[in-house]
Amino acid sequence: MANTLIEAKNLKRYFDIPRGTLHAVDDVSFSIEKGTTVGIVGESGCGKSTLGRTMIHLLESTGGQILFKGEDITKVNKKKLIELREEMQIIFQDPFSSLNPRMTVSETVTEPLLLSKRFSNKEAEERADEIMNTVGLGARLWNSYPHELDGGRRQRIGVARAIALNPSFVVCDEPVSALDVSIQAQILNLMQDLQEKQDLTYMFITHDLSVVRHISQKICVMYLGQMVESSPSKELFQQPLHPYTKALLSAIPSIDVRHKKERLLLKGELVSPVNPKPGCRFAARCNYVCNRCHEPQTLTEVSPGHFVSCCRVDEIN
Repeated sequence: MANTLIEAKNLKRYFDIPRGTLHAVDDVSFSIEKGTTVGIVGESGCGKSTLGRTMIHLLESTGGQILFKGEDITKVNKKKLIELREEMQIIFQDPFSSLNPRMTVSETVTEPLLLSKRFSNKEAEERADEIMNTVGLGARLWNSYPHELDGGRRQRIGVARAIALNPSFVVCDEPVSALDVSIQAQILNLMQDLQEKQDLTYMFITHDLSVVRHISQKICVMYLGQMVESSPSKELFQQPLHPYTKALLSAIPSIDVRHKKERLLLKGELVSPVNPKPGCRFAARCNYVCNRCHEPQTLTEVSPGHFVSCCRVDEIN
């Protein structure tokens, strides 16, 4: 598509371990339109963070393709990678361990500007001051250290550092999961304001479906390294099709005491992502399992923009 900013095609990221090969990201395909937010959801260990880091070359892919602005960036040299670093940034999950405790707020925000070699010291300081005001960090915090600040302010530093060079694509790796609920709302609102002002494109990784519903236009559901469903956000919540997605949505707490929500409890054991067998990896926990589920599954478009990886999707919906 003409408006696609970044796209993964059959992307793979494997890790060699003593027991064999861990398939952390296995044959994942999806795209993100410019100026939009795509949510990546799934339980812990499903490969969400590995996918995000592979997309921006913090981890190198094992196979498949990454296209950025129509250009294949799967394998790039050092010079090209430095250029990409300005265009593609990340906000980490832990707002404390992701910051250097020996650097002040101003030094942290100024560092990427100086490394780009596009700013003099004075220009970098002026730009850092502007960014700090934009993300809600007052001038009085200029010489503060991370340990002197609360989680919300620390995450604002992470956001400021990520947007310092005006990137077009930002991976948000569970950026609010370590924060109090009231602070979560502030950071999410800040990120949406920045997206509008700077035309940012987000890949928002989370296990909190309430959060992803609030911020994303499209949601991709991952299970043990594979994409099992992808759909516009509103449609996914109104009409989930994959059994795993249905179970995830049923686990969202409800404040409606008059209408009791039916929980879909998953039974069975998680299969190992090490040397996995062909077929659906959710089959061992699925109530609709059949012989065909042990054959390779493909992500198929069942309605415009709605993709599902399930051989029985028509029968169970």
